[in-house]
Amino acid sequence: MPAPQRERSPRDFASPPALGLAEATLVEHYPGLVRLAYLVLPPQLGRHRRVLAAHAVVQGALPGRPGGWRRRSVPAQRGDSSPALDWIVRRVVGGALSYDHAGVRRRWAPRPTLPAVWGLRLTPRIGGADELALDQQLAAVPAAVRAAFVLRHLEGYAPRAAAEVLAAARVADPDAALRAAAELGPEDAARAQLLLDSVEFDPCTVQARPTDLLRRRHWRRWGGTLALVVAATLTVSRSGQDAGTSPDPAGRSATAAGAADAASLVRAPDTAWQSSARIDFTVWPARGDRTDDRGLLSRALGAWARPGTRVRTSAAPGTATTGPSSKTPQLLYAGRVDETDVVVLRDGERVVRYAETAGQPPVLDFARADNADVTTAAALVLARTGGRTRFLLAPWVAESTTRDLLRPDSAARPLHVADDGVSDAVAAPGLTGPCSNWPALQLRSSDRIAEKHAFLLTDLGDLSPVHLTYTPPPGAGAPARQPREATSGAALVSWSHTACTLRSARGGGVRAVNNWVFAEQQLPENAGQAAWLCSRADTWNGPGRAVVRFQPPTTAPGEPGTLVADLPNSSYCSRFNQHVLAAAHWSTPAGTPYLLAAGSRAVTRITVSAPVRAEAAGPTLAVRSPAGPVTLNGALTSGKTLNGVQ
Repeated sequence: MPAPQRERSPRDFASPPALGLAEATLVEHYPGLVRLAYLVLPPQLGRHRRVLAAHAVVQGALPGRPGGWRRRSVPAQRGDSSPALDWIVRRVVGGALSYDHAGVRRRWAPRPTLPAVWGLRLTPRIGGADELALDQQLAAVPAAVRAAFVLRHLEGYAPRAAAEVLAAARVADPDAALRAAAELGPEDAARAQLLLDSVEFDPCTVQARPTDLLRRRHWRRWGGTLALVVAATLTVSRSGQDAGTSPDPAGRSATAAGAADAASLVRAPDTAWQSSARIDFTVWPARGDRTDDRGLLSRALGAWARPGTRVRTSAAPGTATTGPSSKTPQLLYAGRVDETDVVVLRDGERVVRYAETAGQPPVLDFARADNADVTTAAALVLARTGGRTRFLLAPWVAESTTRDLLRPDSAARPLHVADDGVSDAVAAPGLTGPCSNWPALQLRSSDRIAEKHAFLLTDLGDLSPVHLTYTPPPGAGAPARQPREATSGAALVSWSHTACTLRSARGGGVRAVNNWVFAEQQLPENAGQAAWLCSRADTWNGPGRAVVRFQPPTTAPGEPGTLVADLPNSSYCSRFNQHVLAAAHWSTPAGTPYLLAAGSRAVTRITVSAPVRAEAAGPTLAVRSPAGPVTLNGALTSGKTLNGVQ
């Protein structure tokens, strides 16, 4: 059941409660208040800092005098504690909103000193796919919208009371925040509350892991010999200058301390994936012909911990380039690939590739890997040379092929993979010039994972290739369809039109792209059937981009159709925003101009007010019309109004 809605008067927020009552109320409702703060705080803080900040915000919510806390205890008052709770909620929301989008507290906000944690990394437990999708959606909106959403669906505030809390927390336009929040999450309020109440967003039930074992070990080792190191450095430096030597190009002086730590790398058993219910990078065994090369592994660990100026570093958007985090890193690969020594490591949230090539500076590449699954953890890029890419495939990949997405009728071609999981070189998609082909991997999982499970991946310039999926058009009377693997004939035809548009997502940290045919429309004058498509790209970092297109039946492979709307940083066409309405101008083969409109399956009526006036029952509309800006809206089965995208 949804939380009962609270409707409070402005006077409930006017003055602080007595300290004793406030303290008793805070202690009683502490877990819920910390969850509230955690959900409002900016995701850019990272999960560990967000947990600590949430506790600090709540612990700083008690009333006190300027310049310090009021330490004297006041007996708790008898009676209703709801006004005290509402006052504390206002303080918590205001405290959480005092962090800007980058996770920095604003100047007017007092800096918390407690709680403080050293040597541990605290993170909430991982929820399911729905919780992850909601977290990504909340990360893409302003903090005020997150606060409005949480007040309505977790705390149960009615719109008026929620607006008053937001206004008290210095939100410039509370009503706008509430309107934006109404577009978030599932339509079912009870479902939204259930997701917000999950372990994914519980900063009171956390996992603790060490953060800096390597660094602390190094400091202990260095502390006893600091004077010797300084003296030796001065001596070696003078000798090197006299002999005309140059610094080590691989930065070995900075990585020598990591040599003893190579033996502690985590290595999964070769058959771990066969008996695990969790299929991701955690069950990748260590592969390659250099897995016992302590020198190479130590240099990789040292470069990761302290890159220095000689190491070239790159990272997908939203990926931290700091040293290894909580766990001892896991070794995924160490070997020689195309005249380059490559080491691939994982630390729980990231995958890191270290590469050494003779005569060149070492290279470190970072990519997100949290919440990877059987498809998004199925391959990693090992090397790119001369416009071709070698992949390291997951141990559960039983069959590997390649195909050209611009030729949907052509059969997939076998791709040879060595015993250590390294593929032959595959042509990389052309990112400039004419788009004449688009190579993709078509992989099949072992029957131990799933029967007849094939899927598509393509290289967009990051360490992790991008998972391509497809959602077919709605069926008559059928429930809403979900994304599926893009290996059917219809899916391949759909991707033959939009593959070249993936160029715009290169290097963007994209996790998956879905082509959703949200409507089909019979065109006037027997001109055939058109498709309305929404392509959504979701990133590892959270935000997504939706692009809506109209595709008449004459659209050739390689041609995406007419662009209707480009919606960056939005939830359109995701599981939390499954309603879309769009319009496009089109002319018949005889030259008659029409305005066409179509909506997703829940659209029951479409109304156009410009450039002409027209109305039609159902999810499609066609009316003769001159060109011009379009204004339209639609009615949903829920009774709500849906505005057209532009």
